[in-house]
Amino acid sequence: MSLPLLARLRAEWAPSIPRELLAGAVATFALIPEVIAFSFVAGVDPSVGLFASFVISIVIAIFGGRPAMVSAAAGSVALVAAPLVAAHGLPYLFAAGLLAGALQIVFGLCKLGVLMRFVSSSVRTGFVNALAILIFAAQLPHLHGANAPTWALLALGLLLIYGLPWLGQRLGLTLFGLIPSPLICVVVLTVLAALLGLPVATVADLGRLPEALPQFGLPAVPASLETLRIILLPALAIAMVGLLESVLTAAVVDEMTNTPSDKNRECTGLGLANMASSVFGGIAGCGMIGQAVGNVKYGGRGRLSTLFAGVFLLVLMVALKDWVSQVPVVALVAIMVMVSASTFDWKSLGNLVRHPRLSSGVMLATVAITIATHNLAAGVITGVLLSGVFFTFKVAHMLQVRHADDPATGARTWWVSGQVFFASADALVESFDVRAVAGLPVCIDVSGAHFWDITAVGALDKVVQRLQQHGCTVELVGLDAQSQRLVQRMKT
Repeated sequence: MSLPLLARLRAEWAPSIPRELLAGAVATFALIPEVIAFSFVAGVDPSVGLFASFVISIVIAIFGGRPAMVSAAAGSVALVAAPLVAAHGLPYLFAAGLLAGALQIVFGLCKLGVLMRFVSSSVRTGFVNALAILIFAAQLPHLHGANAPTWALLALGLLLIYGLPWLGQRLGLTLFGLIPSPLICVVVLTVLAALLGLPVATVADLGRLPEALPQFGLPAVPASLETLRIILLPALAIAMVGLLESVLTAAVVDEMTNTPSDKNRECTGLGLANMASSVFGGIAGCGMIGQAVGNVKYGGRGRLSTLFAGVFLLVLMVALKDWVSQVPVVALVAIMVMVSASTFDWKSLGNLVRHPRLSSGVMLATVAITIATHNLAAGVITGVLLSGVFFTFKVAHMLQVRHADDPATGARTWWVSGQVFFASADALVESFDVRAVAGLPVCIDVSGAHFWDITAVGALDKVVQRLQQHGCTVELVGLDAQSQRLVQRMKT
């Protein structure tokens, strides 16, 4: 193997092996409470979500397009899957996951990841902020009615997470720089709770953990059109929600690391991961922004951190189950509070005043809809639609029509500039006072305009017809080549 290839593989997989492993471990502990909680949302056993997270992490690390991004069983997919599980049972969920994965592979192979360009920065910011709020809100049930030891451990956990890095910088203690403070938080809080016998909830209280490795098996459903009818719509929803969240999460990691990613490869990799998860008894999943942010924050830059997050999760859940079951839930809550705070774009609060009101409105609408529905797709689609409407409104008002008359002949010339399309077509027609030039020669100069669709061309044709009906001789000049082709296409 050539040295350049080795260097490229190392840069892609493990720029720093210790950092990758430790960052992956942080992502693992951030996964545990959410995956178990999402399993309950979907109406499945915690092992289904945990197995899914293990398999998805392994496959996406190899085939995904965004190094250092963490994918696993996610809440958005769980919300879509819950009705299917309730109505038809777990095997149909696995079948829907297989179909959803196949659809995602097709999406990636068709290079439709380019659709990400239609998601504005305001929508992306709203997406990030909404998920940060939802991550924080998901921790509140663990603290409802909590006793004094729970609150004390939470305070100590946050002090360790934020204080140790600060202390390490002030005192020059490299150990605190090498070992992520969330891992120290888990160890310290677990030891304290065990030694002091504190009455706090542990991971064992969240649900039954896996007792064996995941087993391969195709979904036990009939291979019939009736099965396809049952799983088709849920599979489409799982595929679209998963793609949307994964591609947006990849974009967030791109910005955090200042590196590009292959969105089409990410779509294909997610499809392969979801198909693999479904045949190993797991629910479909997608990118996890909170865990991805935590992974990157603590040094994850390559695929090894994602791979290790999945492997370490399986080791903890199976081989070290007795130890993990004693970890206080509040230690994981402290990590997720940190993840929530790191995920939220705090600068966006100040930008609400500095940015245009329409952009700020799009961001707030994305946040509001996502939080109200707990549905990422609904929030992002609302934001994209609002962005499109506002953009259309703005561009439509950029159309200008001015005129001048020749004193000698009385002939009038109109100059049209701007973008003419369905939203500005009526404004174009209304700008021509045909009665004022009845019987006179006129010239319409459109060299400064572009006609985008048949509505625009139809509006121009309507103007010409009205002028001719009033006895005008019409000269049309400056129509660009693309607009001319559109005119010719309408005439055929």
